[in-house]
Amino acid sequence: MTRAKRGYAARKHRRNIIQLASGFRGAHSEIVRASNQQVVRAPAPSHRDRDKRKRDFRRPRIARINAAARNAGVSHTKLIRHSSKNQVLPNRKIPAQMAVPDTESSATILRISASDGGR
Repeated sequence: MTRAKRGYAARKHRRNIIQLASGFRGAHSEIVRASNQQVVRAPAPSHRDRDKRKRDFRRPRIARINAAARNAGVSHTKLIRHSSKNQVLPNRKIPAQMAVPDTESSATILRISASDGGR
């Protein structure tokens, strides 16, 4: 029986791995074994940090909404509780963006959404 040395298929596989690891530093982009390990491990931190970025954006949004809500005379927790009960504000992104440039109108909207008489 003849021996198959996988010449072309092996080179193609290794070349693809090296191309995937092209931006890595040092031997991780040039040596096949090291680059293969890095290509396998690389998606985990990116997936983790995508979720972490969402959490990191949440904190300043809550601070902005809380500051605007305090100017309107309510707290952040009461605002979120009443707005979710009245189905007024679906998320924290829109009120946080409104709270920065125009404080008067955002205070009015927050006051309305925090009141029980909104619905």
